Amino acid sequence: MSHSVAIIGAGITGLTAGFSLKRAGIPVTVYESGNRVGGVIRSFRSEGYLAEFGPNTILETSPRIAQLVADAGLTARRVDPDPRSEARYVVRYKRPIAMPGSPLGFFTTNLFTVKAKLAVLREPFVPARRDGKEESVAEFVQRRLGQEFLDHAIDPLVAGVYAGDPYKLSVPQAFPKLGQLEARYGSLIKGQIFGARERKKRGEVAKDRAPKFSFDAGLQVLPDTLHERLGEDVRLGATVTRVAQAGSRWSVEFQQNGSQTRAEHTAVLYAGTAYKLAELSVETAAGVSFSSFSEIRYPPVASVVLGFRRQDVAHPCEGFGMLIPRIEGFKLLGTIFSSSLFPNRAPEGHLTLTSYVGGERYPELALLPADQLVALTCADLRVLLGVTGQPTFEHTVLYPRAIPQYNLGYGKYRDQMAAIEAKAPGLFLAGHYRDGVSLSDSIVSGCNVADRVKRYCDTLGS
Repeated sequence: MSHSVAIIGAGITGLTAGFSLKRAGIPVTVYESGNRVGGVIRSFRSEGYLAEFGPNTILETSPRIAQLVADAGLTARRVDPDPRSEARYVVRYKRPIAMPGSPLGFFTTNLFTVKAKLAVLREPFVPARRDGKEESVAEFVQRRLGQEFLDHAIDPLVAGVYAGDPYKLSVPQAFPKLGQLEARYGSLIKGQIFGARERKKRGEVAKDRAPKFSFDAGLQVLPDTLHERLGEDVRLGATVTRVAQAGSRWSVEFQQNGSQTRAEHTAVLYAGTAYKLAELSVETAAGVSFSSFSEIRYPPVASVVLGFRRQDVAHPCEGFGMLIPRIEGFKLLGTIFSSSLFPNRAPEGHLTLTSYVGGERYPELALLPADQLVALTCADLRVLLGVTGQPTFEHTVLYPRAIPQYNLGYGKYRDQMAAIEAKAPGLFLAGHYRDGVSLSDSIVSGCNVADRVKRYCDTLGS
């Protein structure tokens, strides 16, 4: 009996898993309901500008990421950021202030008041919480570092990573390493110092220190190349309507070009979104339900990419970008200085700024028409970066359901996923609704689930 694996979803998790399995000699079919691969990764070139609508960078948090790039034959097309782009800004007093890059810098910055700096000095002496209560990010940070640190550092960080609300996000689910540092070392600061040595031993890199990179023609180079390597194993416009367990095999029914077709596979990997999983008809011998996954919150986010003449922007925009705390009263969640980050993102004498609107902070703003999104973005950028004149390039894209929110109680969904996999051998779940929301998390998720699928196929024999 020859093996084959059905992969539902041609986002980066599904493509990575498919590519890894094919390299291991296991045939795959990737079913994608849309007409393109890559999910939220989308690079668009026009008029000398290169716009990224979804993620802007890959963080090299694991050796598996560089290995994937090498295996796909893309090492030569990898582009590292401009060394000057290390600076990150957080808005305070209505202007971007560079985040300190060292402990000494923290104590000399005017990003925080003396009171907040003293709270950080006290942090190693704050008793660790040992009652097992699940805390929100806001509760955790207020307890260990105080309100000012929450409002001016963590709130904008949460907006940048999840487009989320620190009062709703769960520490163990959304930022598990924070909770682990407290549990293990009794302090975040002690944990940063001692934990760094252990990460080094494991070959892992903390996200805030991980090298960033992209490709010469944008991030879409990666999914497009994986698609090329998979070739006809990717079926675009193929909507899976039903998955059924049939003994040790799995039957997959899908619609393509107006006709309903059925295929048999050894295993099924679902690598789409949680809300689409809730809608999928899945029949297993043990009987499982995915309906609760429809409750998982995905707020809308709009990406607004604008080009300006360099002379029309007062701020040097040398750095990664700026995060904007809610307390500062702006509409934007943050802005990436795209053309300062990587070369060839804007024509000579121009720059590209990628801003994000909506999320849990202002979901209704993400749904505004394109012209209003551009207008509110320009209004904020005038104050924050000293932008004058009209954009020389503009492009907006709406993600109506953008990023899954790992809010308080999210652990029950992850527990359900593990229980479903245990009840239905040969059914695998992976992706940003389970394994982390960053692009690097999704790539590593694809690598790891491919290993699990391969082990499963090995147990069945050939």
